[in-house]
Amino acid sequence: MPSHHSPVRLNSPVSRRTLLTAGAGAGAALALGRTPDARAAERRPTRRTLYVDPAGGGDHTTVQAAVDAASGPGWTLVLAPGTYRETVTVPETSTGLTLVGASGDPRDTVIVYDNAAGTPKPDGSGTYGTSGSATTTVRAAGLTAHAITFANDWLRADHPEYTGTQAVALKVMGDRSAFFRCRFLGHQDTLYADTVDLGVFARQYFRDCYVEGDVDFVFGRATAVFERCRFHTLTRGDLAAAPYGFVFAPSTALANPRGYLVTRGRVTSGAPDAYYKLARPWVPSSDTTARPMLTVRDTHLGPGIDAVSPYTNMRDAHPWQAQRFAEYHNKGPGAAVTVPENRPQLTFAQARSATRGAYLGDWTPRLR
Repeated sequence: MPSHHSPVRLNSPVSRRTLLTAGAGAGAALALGRTPDARAAERRPTRRTLYVDPAGGGDHTTVQAAVDAASGPGWTLVLAPGTYRETVTVPETSTGLTLVGASGDPRDTVIVYDNAAGTPKPDGSGTYGTSGSATTTVRAAGLTAHAITFANDWLRADHPEYTGTQAVALKVMGDRSAFFRCRFLGHQDTLYADTVDLGVFARQYFRDCYVEGDVDFVFGRATAVFERCRFHTLTRGDLAAAPYGFVFAPSTALANPRGYLVTRGRVTSGAPDAYYKLARPWVPSSDTTARPMLTVRDTHLGPGIDAVSPYTNMRDAHPWQAQRFAEYHNKGPGAAVTVPENRPQLTFAQARSATRGAYLGDWTPRLR
């Protein structure tokens, strides 16, 4: 898959006929060749599909306008190819929302903005903070997204005066949230897989997705399964020595028996060999009893991961050895077990419980 700096392919403005075709292929199930009366009926309030096109060929030109119009559960938003430079919030009332990139290629449909944690708010009330920096925030349960890029293109080099350099592309908090063939682009804190509250568990599923960044770029306290996903570490011109950063930073609540599960994935790197750590535990000040959990299994770890010491501490008061980190049947130069005490491994019996089914329970994610 392309890197964050690969050019985004933008198509010419699409027709409503093209949008209908794309929506039908991804769950909208609409037919072409309708009469004028049938097409008019589609625009009535009872219709549960809206079309978004920045060039004006749909019902709305922005994603947020479509989300606001799709009040209540069970809507589908079909997004035409293009760059949507905006922030998007999906409220808790928008349960069962489906977002579909019309072309089927996530590189064509990009939701992007450039807030960072240290960015001043326009009303002068302070800065956004990590959560507020998110380009897209999902609070609703049951969201499904397909073939969309979620990005935050804020760059440290452009703002050397900032100390709050976290810049989230997506913060997702809803239970039963699923992402298929999506991309998540950023640098620090790219993908925030979290919950709406400390006492609430949320299950999330990512399949055939691509995530890139440098510092803690997959983080949070959700129960999240990453299946057949690629995680790509970026080079950093502002640093000369390792480590450049960390792929995962889970903050799993102590009461949650399931944190992050990575299975059948790949970790690649644009940085020098061994310049990245696989993970470090995040024990936030809001939950000092957190016991971060990460299992990486059947995954290829490229040479960018430090095989000798793949884990490190975020804070010395919470050493990684006291957390729930484990691996199983990983391959590649970054997976070599050279110092066994630095690479806790699951037994065969333990690995039988480290599966998608065990993590997601009675929920089977499907592309609607």
